Formats: sequence, C-alpha cells, structure tokens
Amino acid sequence: MNTFSELDAMATKRIWDGVTARIVQSELITMAIVELEPNSVVARHQHENEQLGFVIEGSIHFTVDGVSRECGPGDTWRILANVPHHAEAGRDGAVVAEVYSPVRADWAQLPDSAAQSTRWPSRS
Repeated sequence: MNTFSELDAMATKRIWDGVTARIVQSELITMAIVELEPNSVVARHQHENEQLGFVIEGSIHFTVDGVSRECGPGDTWRILANVPHHAEAGRDGAVVAEVYSPVRADWAQLPDSAAQSTRWPSRS
C-alpha cells in the first residue's frame, strides 16, 4: 500500500455475511471502514487485538463483555484484547471506522470480495 490512497479505490473484503471492510494496514496498526448491511450480525467472538471504533452512519447494537449499548453516529467503543463481544446493525445498516492493534493479519489474508459497491463516502 502506498502512503496515500482513496477508499473508493480499495477492494472490499467480506468479513462476515453482510459485513464488508476496506482495510488500511501499516506495520503495527490496522484501520478499517466496515459496512454492515441492515440487521446483519457479527457473531460473538474475541481476538488478541485491541479495538477502537466509532459510528459514521446508521446504528449498531454492541455487547462488549456482557454490557450492551445502541451506538449511533459519533458514538465510540473500546474493546480490550480477548474480551468477548458481538454486534447487530440497525434496520438501516451501519458504517463504522475501527482501529486494531496489533494488525488484523487474519483480515489481511481474506480474499477480495466480489461485491465492490460501498455506501460511504457517498460521491454526489
């Protein structure tokens, strides 16, 4: 990856059913713009990576270590390493930005998705 890039030029990767991401990765950090289709589910899981994120558009219902919250534009979250969490997008779906450390090597190895249409940023 070059120093600069445009999200529109990036391939999407299917993370789960109804969940795709465009990934920017450095040596130590992964950043992703994640798009969730309406009512899509991110099953309960945990990983070694710390995770920070915020909602850009739409809404997502997060449960982190047993604590639940509905998150909308501007709401943030912090998930420490190995903490179980799951989420469900709202009825209009969601676009979120997430940052992981260390890098999400598992995501980097995923094949590019056939679906390349994205909802953010919208180009009018």
